[in-house]
Amino acid sequence: MVKVKIFKVEGQIRKWNYKSRFSKEIRAVKPEDAIEKVYAELGGQHRIMRVHLRIDAVKELRLEEVEDSIIRMLSEG
Repeated sequence: MVKVKIFKVEGQIRKWNYKSRFSKEIRAVKPEDAIEKVYAELGGQHRIMRVHLRIDAVKELRLEEVEDSIIRMLSEG
């Protein structure tokens, strides 16, 4: 059985005159899957292309470190 982990993905959005930092907590099996999910979510919700995103760090979190209450509830069960 595959164990789902919680990752924190941090990075930057760099688009012409706009720069912003972001941090998202994602449930995934591997760090690569977490990065793909971030690309899909930001691209779908904010219409940001992959070339405008720069991923700086991917870190695995313990359950106690998770700030998002929904992800925490999903992972406790």
